[in-house]
Amino acid sequence: MRRLLLTIVMFLALAGMTNAQDKVSVESIMSTMELANNHFINKYPNPGAPTFVKKERPSNLWTRGVYFEGLFALANMERLLAREHYNTYYMYISGWGNAHKWTPRNGTKTRDADDYCCCQTYIDMGHVGPTIECMDNLIACRNVPQKQGNGSSNGSFGDWTWIDAIQMGLPVMSKLSAVMLKRGDSDYLRYAEQGWQMYRTSRDSIAGGLFNKKEGLWWRDKDFVPPFTTPNGRQCYWSRGNGWVYAALVRAMQALPTDPHYNDYKKDYLLMTKALLKCQQPDGFWYASLADPKDFGGKELTGTALFIYGMAWGVRNGYLSAKKYTPIIFRTWNQMVKYCVHPDGILGYVQGTGKQPSDSQPVDYDKEPDFDDYGLGCFLLCGTEIVKMMSK
Repeated sequence: MRRLLLTIVMFLALAGMTNAQDKVSVESIMSTMELANNHFINKYPNPGAPTFVKKERPSNLWTRGVYFEGLFALANMERLLAREHYNTYYMYISGWGNAHKWTPRNGTKTRDADDYCCCQTYIDMGHVGPTIECMDNLIACRNVPQKQGNGSSNGSFGDWTWIDAIQMGLPVMSKLSAVMLKRGDSDYLRYAEQGWQMYRTSRDSIAGGLFNKKEGLWWRDKDFVPPFTTPNGRQCYWSRGNGWVYAALVRAMQALPTDPHYNDYKKDYLLMTKALLKCQQPDGFWYASLADPKDFGGKELTGTALFIYGMAWGVRNGYLSAKKYTPIIFRTWNQMVKYCVHPDGILGYVQGTGKQPSDSQPVDYDKEPDFDDYGLGCFLLCGTEIVKMMSK
């Protein structure tokens, strides 16, 4: 950590000197993220207050959980760089968690990954009690059937019937195992093993397997596996859905390098990286439909940010070629800033909630999505990981 801080300080000293090709600096990235985030917390000064999109929802729902993943990453970087906003951001996170007593949405008996997405930040902030109860419940329900909106489960291993759930849930289990390891728990891997079994079931078994290993991309759920195609006869691989999986793999590997399934996650991560690179469009963005850019094509921020987040992590950890991927990462970041960030910090080109390219259309610069939190979370994860990559 000390070496990371010293290296970043060196980059800040050179913040005014940017590469002629990429024109990206630590200062410019941090300032852009602060602009976007400060707009959000000024709009929502009470972090524990319910959200309201057509109906009232508690603010520990999954959309806000993703935002706080990004905010925690930004707050941690603010602290490392001794920037002025770090205390404000930590206090905002604490206010949110305290308002919900650091408990999953709908309580510790929930089996819905959308409900325990918030636990990623709870763990990061050192509050694990209710999360342990929730994860212990999942382990106890390995053979307990459950009906759910995206399908049915014969037991908790099969609960993740839609790929978004992998990002909401897998990092929780990896992070919790890491906490147990630090506590000296000899059975610390029980949570990571639960996560692996749930991930593997989604990948290989649900609807015949939601991961097309030949193409390196994921179908969102059972409704999109073949024979389903886009209107143009292509496979339907939803950008943000694949972004959720890509981010989950990164966050799981980062949290628990001792996971016996680490290399399995890395293999899937590298397969996805190769496939995703082929899907990037000439303007630097990934469109909503990865294999069919004409299926509601056009700029889209959330998938793009999640992919660059994952690629920056890969470069930083030596899994991806810095020479090949760094120019892609910098150019795409610049494109997101140029085309998506409003002068007041609002983010454009964010696809609203849904499960396929056609949902929440049109996606454009001036249209705000139904929820304005998870897109910002993706953007903050992306920016902070690029700063970490630059500090290596």
